Amino acid sequence: MASLKQIRQRIRSAKNIQQITKAMKLVAAARLKKATDRVLEARPYSERLYGLMSSLSRAGELPAHPLMYQRPIHKYAVVLITADRGLAGSYNTNIIRKAGDFLKQTEGSSSLVTVGKKGSQFFARRGYNVVHSHSVPTAGARLDDAIAITNLVRDMFVSGEVDAVYVAYSKFYSAIRQAPQVVQVLPITPPAEDGVAADSVEYKFEPDPVSILGALLPRYLLTIVWQAMLEATASEHGSRMTAMTSATDNAGEMIQELTLKANRERQASITKEILEVVGGAEALKG
Repeated sequence: MASLKQIRQRIRSAKNIQQITKAMKLVAAARLKKATDRVLEARPYSERLYGLMSSLSRAGELPAHPLMYQRPIHKYAVVLITADRGLAGSYNTNIIRKAGDFLKQTEGSSSLVTVGKKGSQFFARRGYNVVHSHSVPTAGARLDDAIAITNLVRDMFVSGEVDAVYVAYSKFYSAIRQAPQVVQVLPITPPAEDGVAADSVEYKFEPDPVSILGALLPRYLLTIVWQAMLEATASEHGSRMTAMTSATDNAGEMIQELTLKANRERQASITKEILEVVGGAEALKG
């Protein structure tokens, strides 16, 4: 059984841990607010660009473009977006498991482009082909990070190094809900709207369709990658805030239990001393 001194040491340790987890919770909450605002601000632009691609898909046969070239998928790349640090609950575990299942189920030779150290370390130790590892700031991904990753995978696809590119990230819904998913970004396939047949609408392009696609498709690819990074950043901070909230609450419960146990030990010690004094007094009387 632990002594009173050991129990008090455990109480001090639990209080120190509680202070750390509470501070991390507050930092994550502040960063989550900024990350959520960035996600919500970027979504309308992403949705409008998606709608524009849907409209173009109804214009009939589009001119050829290197980012739309489809070929049999023998080699593919996965952009895996994880965190640089742990203590984020199940955030890293869930997205790594999702990417691992995808790699096992997808035929062909795979290459990994990792954003965040956790994903890079996990798959590199298991012998996967990690061709590039990118680290992002603690506060979250920047547009420059998205541009660097987009240029890298675009060059890999256009050069024929890979036949397809996928992005694995966690879509943000709330601080307690993030959904890991894998989406294909290359080759770009214009999304078709349900119930609207191709060639049902006639479009006039100004300037010519080749120039429009040449400007639109690289921006569309960058938007998809940038949105995925924003969603992942918000998911990370939300998961970390939730995990640190639980850790802080658990530390508080542990402190209460240890304090109660310490009080009982102290009372038992005092009672024992009183009994010894009374016993000694009775012995002297006798």
